[in-house]
Amino acid sequence: MRIVPVYGVTLVRDSSIKVADRSADSPVAVVEILRAHIGNVDREHFVALFVNARNQIIGINTVSVGTLSASLVHPREIYKPAILISAAAVVIGHNHPSGDQQPSAEDKATTRRLVQAGQLLGIPILDHIIIGEGYFSFRESGLL
Repeated sequence: MRIVPVYGVTLVRDSSIKVADRSADSPVAVVEILRAHIGNVDREHFVALFVNARNQIIGINTVSVGTLSASLVHPREIYKPAILISAAAVVIGHNHPSGDQQPSAEDKATTRRLVQAGQLLGIPILDHIIIGEGYFSFRESGLL
């Protein structure tokens, strides 16, 4: 006889942050939340913000902490917590410690891959925000 493990899956709250508004309706609102969550760090942090059907942020997950100029992101790391929290959609964001908020070729490729995964799962990516000295919104720029 062989033993087969039985697992349970649990979503655990690590902490919380205070923000003026939980809305993900505009890039400016998301930037405020990203800055509150990431702060002023010296490495790239890739973050997923999970929203309900009313575009209210219901949770945040730091997906990856990278180097000065890169972070690794895979769709499963975005969508595993999105499914557990029952997100209707996702807004992704990361910082550029250099201060230059323009997307790199890798940023664009990662966004395309995550959008495709979201379409398959029925949990769309609403926007990808890059924060630096200012911010860059893929949606506002027509890249999403």
